[in-house]
Amino acid sequence: MSAQYDQYLTQHRSNVRRGYEWLCKNLPDVVENVTNAGWFAEFAHDKSKNEPDEYDAYDAYFYGHNRSYEVVQNYQRAWLLHIHRNPHHWQHWILINDDPEEGEIILEMPYDYIIEMICDWWSFSWQKENLTEIFNWYDEHSKYIKLAPGTKATVEVILDRIKEKLAKL
Repeated sequence: MSAQYDQYLTQHRSNVRRGYEWLCKNLPDVVENVTNAGWFAEFAHDKSKNEPDEYDAYDAYFYGHNRSYEVVQNYQRAWLLHIHRNPHHWQHWILINDDPEEGEIILEMPYDYIIEMICDWWSFSWQKENLTEIFNWYDEHSKYIKLAPGTKATVEVILDRIKEKLAKL
């Protein structure tokens, strides 16, 4: 176990929560019906990262100063587990069919998980104390993030609302 990774997890979860609390305070209508995201009950955002099959691989990859083939493979498997355990990741909502005619289907995300995903992305802006960084990040990453049309529209409306509110503060 790495104290560095534990510290990262604590800070990341705290920053996700800060983003959610900011939304509650500044854009309450955006979160008024959110009930199933990872901060309810005992603030479970990314709780699966505490499972040994994720924790050990993440810790070794990010803090073990070793990018051997085995470490990279273990991290990639842990990431795959993580996105399938945590529906706030857009990758969770991509269905890859066995039938090549059906191909890849991108499903709409439930609203609660859209909010958690945005707070997850925004957590890195909170860490850097630059709350507007998320907008540049999204502009760069939206080129390859695969979101269903309704999900994408919802994400962009919420990001626009955050940007407008931040500009007024």
